[in-house]
Amino acid sequence: MFAKRQSALAAAAGAPPEPRSRVAMEPVLNALKKPPVAAGAAGVFVIGAAALFVAVLGDPRAGAPTASAVLERPVAADTAPTGAEAFGFSGLDIYQDLGPIDPALMGEGGAAGGEALITLPDGASVASGQGFSAPVRAPSSPLPKAPIAGLFQPGPNGPLPRIAADGRVPAQAYARPFRSNGKPMVALVVGGLGLNSATTRAAIERLPAEVTLSFVPYAEGLQTWIDMARAHGHEVMIELPMEPTGYPDNDPGPYTLLSSGGADDVAVKLDWLLARATGYFGVTNYLGDRFATSDEGVTALMTNLRQRGLAFLDDGSMRRRPGAFARASADRVVDEEQTPAAILRQFNALEAAAKTNGAALGTGFSYPVTVEAAARWTAGLEARGLQLAPASAMTRRPGR
Repeated sequence: MFAKRQSALAAAAGAPPEPRSRVAMEPVLNALKKPPVAAGAAGVFVIGAAALFVAVLGDPRAGAPTASAVLERPVAADTAPTGAEAFGFSGLDIYQDLGPIDPALMGEGGAAGGEALITLPDGASVASGQGFSAPVRAPSSPLPKAPIAGLFQPGPNGPLPRIAADGRVPAQAYARPFRSNGKPMVALVVGGLGLNSATTRAAIERLPAEVTLSFVPYAEGLQTWIDMARAHGHEVMIELPMEPTGYPDNDPGPYTLLSSGGADDVAVKLDWLLARATGYFGVTNYLGDRFATSDEGVTALMTNLRQRGLAFLDDGSMRRRPGAFARASADRVVDEEQTPAAILRQFNALEAAAKTNGAALGTGFSYPVTVEAAARWTAGLEARGLQLAPASAMTRRPGR
């Protein structure tokens, strides 16, 4: 392009005298008329000019300020400590009022796998290398295998709970039998189970049978976990995901009960959630402060549960919402702060509430530290004048 333009200008101005060097330069000029050669020559010229400019005047950015920084990947936030970490050698003074664990419950040889046992100052034993130091308990009064005849019906996604023709209801038939001994009663629900096999197994095997276990409906092998829990004597519940503040950024899953969904939406999602397994006496909420504001949604939920003979226990956030076949609300969430000292304070407060009111219900998540603390706390309840009760014992029928 550049060579063609020069030729046109020369022709318009007339033919200049031909210099004597024209003959010697003719081959070079003919080569430069070729576009590829011309483009290459232009590139070489630009690079050479830039190099000459820097050589004479120096680097044009040499006077500009510069800075450097070392970038490091941020360290992941600490997770809740394991049972062994939480009940290690530091801060043991805050656990002195927890009753010791009976060494006989550890079984022959002490810790599983033959690991060394360390006896702590408060009498409890920690197995080195274990995520949980509480002993595995022998199954206590196994509950009947689910489903129980007459208490279920076919549904679009699997068997659904129902009231039997003879009047039996799941809220009573699947609950752990309980008889009060006259002492103040405390109950505990440990939830979030089924997603992590280690903590789920620990809750089933290391907590007393009177502790109620709550399972996530999305868990794989849910029925197997529930069967195992009932074989160890635990009554169980299913968690219902409900719309929280901040939804959908804070999303409990595809079958979340929505405040805007209406009665039909609640019914369809309950058909899926309740068909995930059998053998539960009731359900509980997972999140749901936004759903709790929907009169239509909550009424549809409670009506459905009452018609199916199911209990509803909430974490305390839906205390003023009546309904279902039977109801209870937790007095405390024991592990909003996931440290041993904070959990122990909540357990102590739960005991105080039980002694004042005759009964108190707590809920917690299946963090290893929660399971560990609960195992040790429950071991000393009888000595402190309290009776451990299943959560179903805290429920009351509407109007009764």
